[in-house]
Amino acid sequence: MNEDKIMNVRAKIEPLLLQAQKPAQYIGGEVGSICKERESVDVRFAFCFPDTYEIGMSHLGMKIIYDQMNRRDDVYCERVFSPWVDLDKVMREENIPLFALESQDPVFMFDFLAVTIQYEMCYTNILQILDLSQIGIYAKDRREDAPFVIGGGPCTYNPEPLADFFDMFYIGESETVYYDLMDLYKEHKKNGGNRKEFLRKASHIPGIYVPSLYEVTYKEDGTIESFEPMYDEVPAKVVKQVVKDMSSSVYPIKPVVSFMKVTQDRVVLEIMRGCIRGCRFCQAGMIYRPTRPKDVEVLKNYATEMLKNTGQEEITFSSLSSSDYRGLPELTDCLIEQMNNNHVNISLPSLRIDEFSLDVMSKIQDVKKNSLTFAPEAGTQRLRNVINKGLTKEDILGGALKAFKGGWDKVKLYFMMGLPTETYDDIGGIADLSEEITELYFANVPKEERNGRVMVTASASYFVPKPFTPFQWAPMIRPEEFVKRAYYVKDRFKTEKNHKSLKFQYHEADITILEGLLARGDRKLCDVIYDVYKKGQIYDAWTEYFHKENWDKAMEEHGIDIGFYVYRDRSLDEILPWDFIDIGVTKNFMKNEWHRAVNEEVTPNCRMKCSGCGAARYGGGVCFEAQN
Repeated sequence: MNEDKIMNVRAKIEPLLLQAQKPAQYIGGEVGSICKERESVDVRFAFCFPDTYEIGMSHLGMKIIYDQMNRRDDVYCERVFSPWVDLDKVMREENIPLFALESQDPVFMFDFLAVTIQYEMCYTNILQILDLSQIGIYAKDRREDAPFVIGGGPCTYNPEPLADFFDMFYIGESETVYYDLMDLYKEHKKNGGNRKEFLRKASHIPGIYVPSLYEVTYKEDGTIESFEPMYDEVPAKVVKQVVKDMSSSVYPIKPVVSFMKVTQDRVVLEIMRGCIRGCRFCQAGMIYRPTRPKDVEVLKNYATEMLKNTGQEEITFSSLSSSDYRGLPELTDCLIEQMNNNHVNISLPSLRIDEFSLDVMSKIQDVKKNSLTFAPEAGTQRLRNVINKGLTKEDILGGALKAFKGGWDKVKLYFMMGLPTETYDDIGGIADLSEEITELYFANVPKEERNGRVMVTASASYFVPKPFTPFQWAPMIRPEEFVKRAYYVKDRFKTEKNHKSLKFQYHEADITILEGLLARGDRKLCDVIYDVYKKGQIYDAWTEYFHKENWDKAMEEHGIDIGFYVYRDRSLDEILPWDFIDIGVTKNFMKNEWHRAVNEEVTPNCRMKCSGCGAARYGGGVCFEAQN
C-alpha cells in the first residue's frame, strides 16, 4: 500500500472519530506509548484485545507483550481494540478498515495480528476484528500478503471452536518463544515462500499450534475418534511454554498511561504466577502451574519505577492467591511506608481471610473500612471438600470475626451453584453460612461500636466446567434447574432471623450456558459462531447486546445439540478436543483428582505435599523450593 493510500485512509478516520463515543480510545499517543518508523523495522505486530479499550488497557498480558515486542528494534508492536458499536457501524458504512492506535495504519498492512482470548463470550468480537481488518474471517480464505493471525491467552487451552479462523495459536506464556517466531518470520521474508510453508515451519516451534495441519475424525455418536497431524514432522502434542524464572523475565515498568479512565486505572505489580491451592474447578490454577514467585527486591524496584513513570495514585498486586506469596509481609510493609509518604493507595486482591491478611488490610484501609470478600465457593464443608477449596467453616467464621473486630461491617461472599455432586442441602448452606456470619457480628460487636447495620451479600455464579481441570468431564446443570436452585436459596434467605442484613444475588443463566458450550466445544462450532456474527451480533458479554435466539437458530441450522457439549456426562476415556495440548499437568492426575472429588477427599496444597501432578518437569517454581 503506497503512502498516498495510507494518508487517504487516515484522512477518512479522523472525522469519523468525532462521531464516536469516547474518541480518546481510538487516537493513541498516550504517555508511554511507543512510536517507531515503519520503514525501520522488519516485523509489524498488531496486538489486539477483542473488547473495548477500557477493558483491554486494564489487562496485564497486553502490557507485557507490548513491552516485550517493542524491546526489539526490528519489531514494532501496536495496539488494536474492538470498536464500540457506534464506530463499528460507521466504519462498515464508509468502508474504513480497522486500524492500529499508534500509526493509524490499517491492520491488513501488518505482518501479524495477535489476538488475546481471555473469555469465551468475546468470540464474535474476534470475527468483528477479522472482518473489519479486511483480511478474511476464515484462515483458508486469506491472501498471501495478509497478516498471520495468532491467538493466545487462557481460552487457547481449547482453541478448537476458533480453529478455522486462526492461522496459529500460541500455547503458553508469551515471554518464552515469541522471539523465535519473529526470527523465523524474518528468515521467511528474506528467503521467500508462501503462507503454507511458513506455517509448516512455525509448527516446529514448541508451543505453536497450527490448526490447518491437523485432521479430526468423529465417531457416529459425535465424540472424537482421532485427532492427528497431517504430516510426519508436525508434532502430535503441542507443549505449553512456561517462564521458569519470573524475576528475570520482561516486565513493563513504563506502561502506557491512558488519556481516559479505564476499568483498572492503577499500577499492576505481578508478584507471582500460578497457585498452590489446587481447587478442582479452577482452570487458571492448573494451566499456570508450577507456582513461580518473583523476588521481593525486584518487586520493590518495579513498584518504585512504575509509580514514578506513570504518576498513578494506586498500586495493586496481581496473582491468583496473593496471601501465598511468602514475601508479602516484607513487600507490603515496604510499600506502606513508601506510599504513605506519596499519598498512593495500595489494593490487595486475592487474599485469604486470615490474621495476616486482615492486619495488612487494616493498615492500608485506615481511613475507610471497605467491604471484605470471602470466596467459600460452596455452602457446606462436604461440597468444599469435593471442590478442594481448602477452606473450613472455622476458617471462614474465624476470618469474619477478626474482620468485625477490626472495624469492618460489610462482607461479600462468592459461591457457585451447579457444582458436581451438589445437593439442595449444599445450596441451603449458602443461606445458613451467611446467617451465621451475621450472628457473629451481633454477638461480638457491642452496639456502641457499630457503625451501622452489618450487611452480608452472597452472590452465586453458574458453574462452568473448564478444560484442564478435574471437572472437565462433568455436566452442567440445566438453566431451569439453576434458576430453581437460585429461587430456593433466595427464599431461604428471606426466612433467616437476620434477613434484613442479608442479600442474595445470582448470575444470568443464558450467557453462562453459551460460555459452557464454547469452553468445551470442538471445530463444529466454528460455523455456528460465524453465523451468529453474520446476524450482526457482537459484544456477547454485554447483556444489552446478547441475543440468545441468534445462537439457538445457528445451532439448529448446523445440527448442533447443545446438550451434547453442555449437559452430557463424559467418559474418562473419551478423546477431548483439547487433549492434543500438553500443559505439564497429566491427564492421569486430573482423573485421580476427579475420583478424589467424588469421594470427598481433600488434596493438600503444593507446599504441604507434592501430589505429583507433573508440573515439576518445567524445572522451577514451588516444585523445587525445598532444594533452594
